[in-house]
Amino acid sequence: MAGLFSPFTLKDVTLRNRIGMSPMTMYRSVDGEMGDFHVMYLGARAAGGFALVFAEQIAIAPEGRTSVHCAGLYDDAQIPGHARVTAMIKEMGAIPAVQLGHTGRNGSEVKPWTGGGLGRQLPPDHPEGWQVVGPSDVPYGFGKRTHPVHALSVDEIRQVHRRYAEAARRAHEAGYQWLEMHFAHGYLAAQFFSPLANHRTDQYGGSLRNRARFLLEALDAVRDVWPERLPLTARLGCDDFHPDGVTFDESLEVLGWLKEHGLDLADLSMGGNTDDIRDPFFLRPSAWVERGARVRREIGLPVAVSWNLGVPEDADRAIRDDQIDVVLLGRPALSNPHWPVWAARELGVEGEFDLLPDDWGWWLRASRVIQPNVGWPPPIASKLD
Repeated sequence: MAGLFSPFTLKDVTLRNRIGMSPMTMYRSVDGEMGDFHVMYLGARAAGGFALVFAEQIAIAPEGRTSVHCAGLYDDAQIPGHARVTAMIKEMGAIPAVQLGHTGRNGSEVKPWTGGGLGRQLPPDHPEGWQVVGPSDVPYGFGKRTHPVHALSVDEIRQVHRRYAEAARRAHEAGYQWLEMHFAHGYLAAQFFSPLANHRTDQYGGSLRNRARFLLEALDAVRDVWPERLPLTARLGCDDFHPDGVTFDESLEVLGWLKEHGLDLADLSMGGNTDDIRDPFFLRPSAWVERGARVRREIGLPVAVSWNLGVPEDADRAIRDDQIDVVLLGRPALSNPHWPVWAARELGVEGEFDLLPDDWGWWLRASRVIQPNVGWPPPIASKLD
């Protein structure tokens, strides 16, 4: 029976365990490039035992960033910075993963901690702003994203798909071994998918098939250039939690179409197309696990999920119960770069220091002091009863 610390193989890539670090926007890039911060930050998580390490959503175009401080792969000059990151992740024993996306109408934002909170948008004439785009001229709202949206023409949509392919080519050249397409969280692909944002009447709007067309064509564009031997996955915003938005049953059908077009794994998350969310069940522990099991059972795709799986017992149970294949952690990875080592101790897995680089692990195993004094206290006492 597989558990959290069992290997997982997808295509020609084998993860040393089932724990991945989710993509998280850090606002640390200059001119879209990855720098010393990213080498340190991502390398530390690989050294800490994570098997799969994502950076953040990597923009396929300058206007596809969240802010001017976010990373991209829209220029060949950005490849060397990414190559430094992937080399460090591999050296520390993990698989480097890239998530490609475009923020659409939700770009041109400020850093959330600099004033105005999450989502405050800059106007197109601001030095750090630009004209945001979307499937329709419908602003997000939220009290902060109210600037006009340029509705993409069919020719402009095709240009976006070409940029997906160009970014995927650069990602492979930079050394990434796992590519995820960001079709969630209210960004451009999720906007096309959702009737809350997509009011088009052409081949990209209206019916479920038409609203899914942007996603399928983006996947096709990347599939044509991304090596078949490497995983090609997608994070799908599979529920808007609103009666007029995307439903999970619709998403099941779309995941079947994506599988037919070459998708290797589904990463489930929220649609993010409205702030008027009804019944936000995703705030509950292990929220997406049951839905992940439905995707595996009904569509036959491997599944990764995140959202509230930072308790080791919850994460391990989701794997042991054969409901999902990979656990993705966001904030837990920020708060504890060695979360996998801590989880192994909490779960009573022997050889927890084997998750670390050989030299680190050797020194900790060879310690002659009382074990709590090396910085890793015993598991929580209640777990030993």
